[in-house]
Amino acid sequence: MGNTKEKAPKTYSLRVTENALQNIDDITGYITYIKHQPLNAIRVGDKIFETIDRIEQNPLAFRECEEIPTKTKIYRKTVCMSWNIIYKIKSSEVVVLGIIHGSRKTSKVRKLRKVK
Repeated sequence: MGNTKEKAPKTYSLRVTENALQNIDDITGYITYIKHQPLNAIRVGDKIFETIDRIEQNPLAFRECEEIPTKTKIYRKTVCMSWNIIYKIKSSEVVVLGIIHGSRKTSKVRKLRKVK
């Protein structure tokens, strides 16, 4: 009763890179035009953006990206359906680097380290 201070949760700004936006476009385009499932493409796109919103709210809730190990654990990933969303946590910014299908080689994930 008294002198306990409530710590305000740290807020992060979110930035989605051109690479990540291109990945989303490629995924939804493939589902729409190659698989001929436009409604499914909309559903997948919406799910990816919902997951990105969850990342912005609490980026530390998701696990470290094992393919890009660092001491500070700034590279993280989360799974949305069959895709891995890879992001980096900077001081007060979360940067979504890319979206890669879970069956892809780990070398594709490592290349995301160079995305600006």
